[in-house]
Amino acid sequence: MQILIYGAGNLILSDEGFGVHFVRHLEKNYEVPDNVELYDGGTLGIMVHFKFEEADKVILVDVVATQGEPGDIFRYEREDIMLKKIPVKMSPHQIGLQEMLLLSEMRDAPKPDLTFYGIIAQSLDPGDQLTPPLQAGLEKVAGLVVEELKSVGVELKRKNA
Repeated sequence: MQILIYGAGNLILSDEGFGVHFVRHLEKNYEVPDNVELYDGGTLGIMVHFKFEEADKVILVDVVATQGEPGDIFRYEREDIMLKKIPVKMSPHQIGLQEMLLLSEMRDAPKPDLTFYGIIAQSLDPGDQLTPPLQAGLEKVAGLVVEELKSVGVELKRKNA
């Protein structure tokens, strides 16, 4: 099983860069097996739809605009995304998620199992650091991803643990 962990975000808008910071957090703190690819998708959006087509399972991490407090984490499945049950799009790279999946369907590409972890941002102001609630969210989302992967027989181990 080929797994893609895709972090989306803009690193110059503080919390908007959460997905990219998340991928870097996993690289730094976890041993990742060969069948798991950590991918910094930045703001590429639809331009990297092929990455989704190459995987059997995709875990996407980004910020969302929805009711709740900064640092609250939400989990969505492919059906939620395709039925537009995900919250309002926050940034240009999010324009591509539903469209990316539709494009893949039109091409008769395989449909990977897809999970989207969204976290509520505290600030989208210019800056390259996460706010405290989102900094704390890195390990919270990592725990969720580790458990999800464990449920399909894939183990991410903490380095030096």
